[in-house]
Amino acid sequence: MINYNKLLFMAAVITMMAACKNPKASEEEVDTVAQPALVTAPAAGFHRVSLKDDLLNSVYTHYMKLTTALIDGDVAEAKVAANAIALGAKNMNKGNELVALSTKIMVTDDLDEQRIAYASLSRIFIERAKTSGMNSGKLYVAYCPMAMDDKGASWLSNQQDIRNPYFGESMLDCGAVKETID
Repeated sequence: MINYNKLLFMAAVITMMAACKNPKASEEEVDTVAQPALVTAPAAGFHRVSLKDDLLNSVYTHYMKLTTALIDGDVAEAKVAANAIALGAKNMNKGNELVALSTKIMVTDDLDEQRIAYASLSRIFIERAKTSGMNSGKLYVAYCPMAMDDKGASWLSNQQDIRNPYFGESMLDCGAVKETID
């Protein structure tokens, strides 16, 4: 019997891969692994943010979707966003660590394990965003001192309001903005 979550995950992956195809390319010209398109417009509900590094900018949108999924406690949606990050990170210089962390999120059904991998993924995103700099908008480095068993953890946000991905609804506004990247 096929596990419903696995079926849902596979359907999401297939949908994403189909959506990422280049409509101008013939079927023979399209790689078997679709690459995410560069995204310059923000996803719905997100403020306009554009990083100078085009590859990081395209993956950033999926990072925000992952953050939202973890805030909402949506394991399946976190897997979909992590898959998109892994696909985009394959094209990035030294993107192997992002691919490995995204894969950890994709293969587990445990929300806590996803959040642990997300903490390391966020550390890398923050470093890369600082190195890249911004074309437009601002990013905020938010920090929750209670995350990761009171060791604390950070994440990137495109808004100053705290929406904590480490605790979701149970402690949605736990944390503070520690730095602005502009």
